[in-house]
Amino acid sequence: QLAGVISMIEQGRDCKDVVTQLAAVSRALDKAGFKIVATGLRQCLTGETPENAEPMTESELEKLFLALA
Repeated sequence: QLAGVISMIEQGRDCKDVVTQLAAVSRALDKAGFKIVATGLRQCLTGETPENAEPMTESELEKLFLALA
């Protein structure tokens, strides 16, 4: 999606269209970030982590969450 926005800018597309697509990219990134934090929280609560993955500490989760703010 981001590559599409870059392409639109390079093609000189209408600013309104570019901003609309850029907003969509931003929302998608926010959603992905919250999903990562939610997954980390779930793993902390259940004690389940993927193979070869270190469980996240409370501090690490807090930093991830605050990075999204």
